[in-house]
Amino acid sequence: MKKRALAFAILIVTTIILISISFNVKTVKATNGYNIEHVEHTITVLYNGYVFINDTIQVTGQASDGFLIGFPYKYGPYIVQCVAYNSSDIFPVNLDVPLEDSIGFYGINLTFPHGTPQIFTVGFILSNTLLTEKNATRFTLDFPAYPSFTKPVAINSSILIQGATRISGTVQSFKYGQENLPAFTSMPANITFSVASGKIQSFDIEEFKSEITINQIGDIEGLDSYYITNNAPIGINSIEISLPSNASNPSVQDQFGRTMSASGWVNQSTSLYNVSFIVQLGSDRSAWLYVKYGLPSNYIIQVGTSNFNFKFPLFQGVNYYIKNASVSFALPEGAKILDFKNTFTDSLYDLTKNVFQETVTISRRDVSYLETILPSENILQFTYQYDPLWSSFRPTLWMWAFAIVGCAIAAVWKRPKASAPLVVPTTALRLSLEDIRSFVDLYEEKRKITSESESLENMVHKGKIPRRRYKVRKKTLEIRLSTVSRNLTELIEGMRAAGGKYADLMRQLEIAETEMNEAEAGIKSIEARHSRGEISLETYRKLLTDYEHRKERTEATISGILLRLREEIR
Repeated sequence: MKKRALAFAILIVTTIILISISFNVKTVKATNGYNIEHVEHTITVLYNGYVFINDTIQVTGQASDGFLIGFPYKYGPYIVQCVAYNSSDIFPVNLDVPLEDSIGFYGINLTFPHGTPQIFTVGFILSNTLLTEKNATRFTLDFPAYPSFTKPVAINSSILIQGATRISGTVQSFKYGQENLPAFTSMPANITFSVASGKIQSFDIEEFKSEITINQIGDIEGLDSYYITNNAPIGINSIEISLPSNASNPSVQDQFGRTMSASGWVNQSTSLYNVSFIVQLGSDRSAWLYVKYGLPSNYIIQVGTSNFNFKFPLFQGVNYYIKNASVSFALPEGAKILDFKNTFTDSLYDLTKNVFQETVTISRRDVSYLETILPSENILQFTYQYDPLWSSFRPTLWMWAFAIVGCAIAAVWKRPKASAPLVVPTTALRLSLEDIRSFVDLYEEKRKITSESESLENMVHKGKIPRRRYKVRKKTLEIRLSTVSRNLTELIEGMRAAGGKYADLMRQLEIAETEMNEAEAGIKSIEARHSRGEISLETYRKLLTDYEHRKERTEATISGILLRLREEIR
């Protein structure tokens, strides 16, 4: 009897303890819990076909263990950028996490170091491969109709494509929504629409480089370089780019130094500029283009007699996605940076000091429409010191040089003249204009073949062409390149034999080609080392940027040499 009473007492105590623990757990969950009141889900197709998804979320309570949001897992590989922010902060984001215990979702976990804000936004950039181009005016977009949450929510959605007309799709219009959307909703969708030709074009900006130069009197010039790949099944005749605010007198050249004279402003007040290609950029083809322009001096504010504040917004008004970007600022000769401030998040900063000049370079990946709406201003700002007396530095050097040369000539002139030695006349090899024209044409043909070969390698690497077709085209390009190189060698020897400036240009060309080969070999080397895990991702990106800068400089040198020769035959 006593044993039964003892067992019964133990059972009662155990039950009370379990109930107490249960109540405590519920209390903790209620304290740390949150509810999603409303979500605005907006899908925007950017100019170069990338998809911007913007979810503005209103919550109550605290998400102390993190806030989970996701999509059907099929969209995970297409996410190229994700940023969570509100009006004052940018929040840490952890990608590709489980959406609690549910499968089939690509989850994103947000953490809030200073407590969960009542309203915040999560922005996604998705690849332009989700946009299928039927022709220049008709497209089909594959997208997540709703985001996936762990709690039910009321949601409004809209698809923003200016001037578009819906043709068909799984959503009935460009605006739709659902009250009490269930938790763990997985709803892929598609919509086919038409839009005016040229409003959306599927291409990649593989690389963007901007070089801003400040001269001695405060004038500012910019040179923007774009490396563009056409992903569309049809050719591209023109593209629209964003220039810095108040840019003036833009001029555009292609990778062969030809002026793209048909280019012009789309809207000068918004700095939107249309670049028209001389030759249509074909499907799966890549090309460089260069835009030169002037900027007003109001970016510079003088403080005192020799200090200057420079403030420049980065990537304002960009309505497309850029894979790799860098912006460099070259100061006047003799200027020194005193203070540097950069609000450009996730960027690499580099300061290069030459003998007389300093250059600031900002590099980063994944630049997009998000840059214009994030709370950080993305403004580069620095103070530099510059003595106006430096403006007379080079004229003074020239004066001293002329004075020294003049003194030397006078000294030689006054020396007693000895009997002149016998000079055997030599005959310099004359160079015809036709030889120069043939050299320029052949060298441009060589660069074109090299560009086609690189594009072909990219295509086969991405699986866009079969191996058999690749081998045939590769062999054809190698034969063409061998013929062109053989003819070029003969012309180069002739120009060297002509002496003078032509021999000097050939020497510069040889040095530039050597540097180009070294840069390309360096890129291949770091790619192999990175794939083997010998260097970190950050080191790989920095080295890659350095080698690409060297390659770009040598390409500019070669283009300059060809331009000088082209002027000889005009």
